[in-house]
Amino acid sequence: MNEEIAYKSIVNYALHIFPKSFINNSNEIILEPRNNVFFALNIKTELEFKCKMFEWLSRPIAKELNKYWSPRVLDCFNQLLRTNFTKDDMYRIYDLLGNSVNRKLTIQFIESNYDMELLKR
Repeated sequence: MNEEIAYKSIVNYALHIFPKSFINNSNEIILEPRNNVFFALNIKTELEFKCKMFEWLSRPIAKELNKYWSPRVLDCFNQLLRTNFTKDDMYRIYDLLGNSVNRKLTIQFIESNYDMELLKR
């Protein structure tokens, strides 16, 4: 599958999975509008989209969202990426990958099929 099609496909799937999600006129994907969970779509590939998911959603899931919203956003996250991360996993992910602090490690993590052993210290 060509990269542009794969990218558009995952964006459309995200819009389907996250209730009330949308893309605004600043080309940001707003995944959870009530809590302003979003990131800019200044990307072109499915891999970059997955990187952004880890880099920009790990913090709200682990630290910012309340007991009502955190599990809901995490469930959507897991459904989208076909994963089974826990909130504790998201703390570790945020610590090592959040805010795009280590894109190289984020890519390795994704390409390893989300091997949590890569995130052990």
